[in-house]
Amino acid sequence: MHIHDIVASAPLERGGAIPLFRQLYGRLKDAILRGALAPGARLPATRDLCRLLGVSRQTVLAAYEQLAAEGYLRGVVGQGTFVDEALPLARQEQPGPGLLRPLPERGAALAAAMARVRYHDGPVRAFRPSMPGLDLFPFDVWRKLEMRHLRRPGPHLGYSEPSGHGPLRELLCAYLRASRGVECTPGQIIITSGSQQALFLLAQLLLAPGDGVWVESPGYQGACAPLAVAGARLCTVPVDAEGMDVDYAGRHYPDARMVFATPSHQLPLGVTMSLARRLELLRWAVDHQAWIIEDDYDSEYRYTGPPLASLQGLDRAGCVVYVGTFSKVLFPGLRLGYVVAPPALAEALGRAKAVLDRHNAIVPQLALADFIAEGHFARHIRRTRDAYAERREALLDAIQARLGDRLLCGPSDAGLDLCVHFKPLRDGTLPDEAQVAQAALDAGIELRPLSYYANAAAVPACAVAPGLVLGFSAVGPGDIRRGVERLEQVLRAGEAKGARAA
Repeated sequence: MHIHDIVASAPLERGGAIPLFRQLYGRLKDAILRGALAPGARLPATRDLCRLLGVSRQTVLAAYEQLAAEGYLRGVVGQGTFVDEALPLARQEQPGPGLLRPLPERGAALAAAMARVRYHDGPVRAFRPSMPGLDLFPFDVWRKLEMRHLRRPGPHLGYSEPSGHGPLRELLCAYLRASRGVECTPGQIIITSGSQQALFLLAQLLLAPGDGVWVESPGYQGACAPLAVAGARLCTVPVDAEGMDVDYAGRHYPDARMVFATPSHQLPLGVTMSLARRLELLRWAVDHQAWIIEDDYDSEYRYTGPPLASLQGLDRAGCVVYVGTFSKVLFPGLRLGYVVAPPALAEALGRAKAVLDRHNAIVPQLALADFIAEGHFARHIRRTRDAYAERREALLDAIQARLGDRLLCGPSDAGLDLCVHFKPLRDGTLPDEAQVAQAALDAGIELRPLSYYANAAAVPACAVAPGLVLGFSAVGPGDIRRGVERLEQVLRAGEAKGARAA
């Protein structure tokens, strides 16, 4: 193919974001790779090509020099510039419709693990679940703290410990001991990029393929994904008013090697595991040498008293691994969480963390350490707890006033969300969760059907009454009241449609 035809088939874009020499370089490189310019082919002299294209000679020289530096061209003094003869003869390959070859079993499992997990984007609206109020975070303070460290380049901006910034781990240790009753030392804490990475690490480190893991159903589906990728056998356990049904799990899955639980505030039902159940779970784990992963994702927010002590604080055998996150108390985009590992596990977990990402970004860790040390963290917790309590009351009052005959509220003394169950309609039927959720989204509000949290392999004993999960922390009382009004309209419209169909 003539060089003129090659360039004419994809003309250079003048005034574009890509410099002209990079465009010419790309056209020629592509022609060589697909065989339009064969090994040994002679290219025009730079003066001839610049006249042909209407560009400066420097543009052509720069493109030729880049191609020569990468091994596509070679120049022969007195003879010209040629496509390097050492290059293999190109074949006219056609892009395939799919992957070069199917993913291996492990890769396919990894790619499919989070398929059921929904990600919210766009403007925050009522009632986005499990979303903190970004309007309440002091971003101006945070920005100053980060700039403080960026203005002082030095060793602190180099590689860091895989387990996390030392001062941050010390401050976090003191906070967890005082507020959550967690028994730990700084050396037991590993900083992660959130609870999801923590669960992936723990699953890979502690589980062998085929090991059974107790999981709550309904429960947090994000936890099931890393467990499944590790080859675990998910053992679904019912949840009642006292939390995970330990007796049921012990009778049906006695050979399990791990338990994933949310004892302080169960997602999505909102119940708290009773002390009797906690002690029963610990006894079972000790007797069966099983690990307990305690996910304490939003326990800072309790509205009827101080936060409850952690399950980890009751552990005397070293079987509880405590997982926490800053996504709910600060903001999700920060991507910082932590694991409090039993002393015998901490070193191995820290080394495993280094395999994934060497260490978390250091500047956010430095800023968070200052944020805690200077009192901003404690003030933010107090402020958001008061604000969320007000928003929670607004939601409960609005539901009682407008939807008391249609919805039954679950426990609401903690967390960022409220679980509600449908009350039977006049004909004894219940609204369809998925239809209500879609109609609500069309009406400008976000909510999740309760069935979203059910495990696909859940046993019949795990079934719960249909309902919805409503987040109340992301927006103010006014938006919440307007959201309830829209939800009422959605439910009434659905009833009217059902009546016409009947």
